[in-house]
Amino acid sequence: MASIRREISILAPADQLWSALRDVGALHTRLVPGFVTDCQWDGEGRDITFVNGVKARELIVDVDDESRRVAWTAVGGRLSHHNASAQVFAQGPAACLVVWIADLLPHDMAPAIASMIEAGLAAMKRHAERPAG
Repeated sequence: MASIRREISILAPADQLWSALRDVGALHTRLVPGFVTDCQWDGEGRDITFVNGVKARELIVDVDDESRRVAWTAVGGRLSHHNASAQVFAQGPAACLVVWIADLLPHDMAPAIASMIEAGLAAMKRHAERPAG
């Protein structure tokens, strides 16, 4: 099984970023606009469309406010197994660290998924650090 771990420091309070991450039906507007172009939440999972046209169905496994962690699994598509999580850690009052981990099969999909995770984290950082107004 391929395991991917990426992290990024973001100049935004952890509570602010957590509020956007935990809003699992609003990826495209609150967390990663420009990376995710559409997100339809049905109470159990979400159908998302990425900027590159890829569509995915993700079931939400857990939203843990205490640890600021969301866990999900992608179902269908080219992956035979996928589970992931993103977690927000405070780095002082005005900064945070986001850690995104994904485990998946088949192994040969790892480079493409890693590239998408990196693009997602970059979009998250751009959006969270944008000037107010």
